[in-house]
Amino acid sequence: MYKLKIGHKTFSSRLMLGTGKYKNIKTATDSINNSGTSIVTVAIRRAKFTKSKGQSNLIDALNWKRLWLLPNTAGCKNAEDAIRIASFGKEIAKRLGQIDNNFVKLEVITDPRYLLPDPIGTLKAAEYLVKKDFTVLPYIGADPILAKQLEEIGCATVMPLGSPIGSGQGLQNNFNLSIIIENAKIPVIIDAGIGTASEASKAMELGADGVLLNTSVAKAKSPLKMAIAMKLGVESGRLAFLAGRMKQEIQAKASSPLNNISYK
Repeated sequence: MYKLKIGHKTFSSRLMLGTGKYKNIKTATDSINNSGTSIVTVAIRRAKFTKSKGQSNLIDALNWKRLWLLPNTAGCKNAEDAIRIASFGKEIAKRLGQIDNNFVKLEVITDPRYLLPDPIGTLKAAEYLVKKDFTVLPYIGADPILAKQLEEIGCATVMPLGSPIGSGQGLQNNFNLSIIIENAKIPVIIDAGIGTASEASKAMELGADGVLLNTSVAKAKSPLKMAIAMKLGVESGRLAFLAGRMKQEIQAKASSPLNNISYK
């Protein structure tokens, strides 16, 4: 029920977690562990890697035998930069022992105010990276046409935003997200804007295959508790989607039958 397949890999959790904005490394690692996530995304431009055992940075501190690295190209403003950073991400994954990890969360963002992804640059970079055998997870606006184009060129998922990165506005594009989910034959991961567990649950109830979030946990009053809440929100939302909600009615209908019923 909870397993998620992306490319050649199967994951036990449908919640993906970012690594930025935490107060310290311990809070980050404890939150990630509490979330039960299988996939952790790291901005390659900010990543540090050492061979020491001092755990001087987050990459050193995490257990990469249990977690799968999702390198991301955050900070890239054009396709060329994103392609270059994606290659660095593959090298970091290999140094962590994930030899077969060709994953990349593709971000091309030119808008400095709202941090909205560039559809043209994203499509251009995705086409190149897919041809180079990357497993591409592109971050996009809630654009059903672009989502389908990215699927058709071979992307492993599409990752439409719920609302702008770090805004905590929740799901502001439900109609478009529903179209993307309905049309997709690859996993749809709702990425960005989720502020609390009920919003993560709602994303899953829409039929999304997973959720990626960061700020809602890192900036919560208690990141460790919010990480658990997000885990449960994603699980309950998925289960509710699979269960199928009741039909909505205009008029009330009594929940207790008028006639006696014998249960056998």
